[in-house]
Amino acid sequence: MNAPEAPIPVTILTGFLGSGKTTLLNRILSERHGERIAVIENEFGEVGIDNELLFPADGDEPIVEMNNGCICCSVRGDLVRILGDLAERRDAGTLRFDRVIIETTGLADPAPVAQTFFLDDTVARRYLLDAVLTVVDAVHAMRQLDENEQAQEQVGFADRLLLSKTDLVDAEAIEALSLRLNAINPRAAIQPVHFGQMPLAEILDIRGFNLNAVLEIEPGFLAGHHHHRHDDRISSFVFRAEQPFDGTRLQDFLGAVVRIYGAEMLRYKGVLAIDDLPNRVIIQGVHDLMGGSPGAPWEDAERHSLMVFIGRELPRDIFEQGLRQCLRR
Repeated sequence: MNAPEAPIPVTILTGFLGSGKTTLLNRILSERHGERIAVIENEFGEVGIDNELLFPADGDEPIVEMNNGCICCSVRGDLVRILGDLAERRDAGTLRFDRVIIETTGLADPAPVAQTFFLDDTVARRYLLDAVLTVVDAVHAMRQLDENEQAQEQVGFADRLLLSKTDLVDAEAIEALSLRLNAINPRAAIQPVHFGQMPLAEILDIRGFNLNAVLEIEPGFLAGHHHHRHDDRISSFVFRAEQPFDGTRLQDFLGAVVRIYGAEMLRYKGVLAIDDLPNRVIIQGVHDLMGGSPGAPWEDAERHSLMVFIGRELPRDIFEQGLRQCLRR
């Protein structure tokens, strides 16, 4: 019997209008990495981006699937159909590609795109959601975050935040923006990207969404609780505990808060010590879709739990009190 084929890695590339997503995509496609990349490109209007804007990676034409309309709302079924069609053509040998990049429109909420990889069993079997990359325009981001909740949601969903146009603003403005981005989403690394120039190893195969590569969330990385003057509805908080969780109580509590607040819970992840289980337990979720998987064994490491919640006006006190009540005594 043949071993099951490894899932196809998928990167979601998002960011507000004019942030530089297509510039970064061109950079990825033009790099001599020897891979063929299927691109699912989405824009408002009757015509998406011009195919000539997408450069071939190795002399062959890249694969570009155009899907008109807004990928963030009514066309999740179309996304499932496209992903299924690509997998079938790959299996039949009529199409060769190694990974998929989904570039959303600048006005998209990334949540439904990410949820596709939870909701559809066929998609989940064939594809691995590697990471959500959000490009942030350093010149206009402060105003965009003030005026558009989609911009906040794109930041909240990110596994990497890529700052474009940093050469057009001073260091003080970059620092202020970085503090604000970190307050919204403290687990996403912030990196500058100049005209799409970015080492591919830092944005592809990073297993950012699934925490497969980074099973520990560094406490120092999430420790900063920066005060900011902006009225961002989307924010984040971190829960830490030295005692292990009671698995039954934790499951009941998380199930309850997901039912009540799931619509406002953009992303949540955790590396948990549960009962006397020998391995870390990795919890991750998008809105009301939540899953768990075993992580690395604890062995001689100090057992502790760490969870991060990113959402829209979540009642932090209720979450923290409930989580504390789930700890073993």
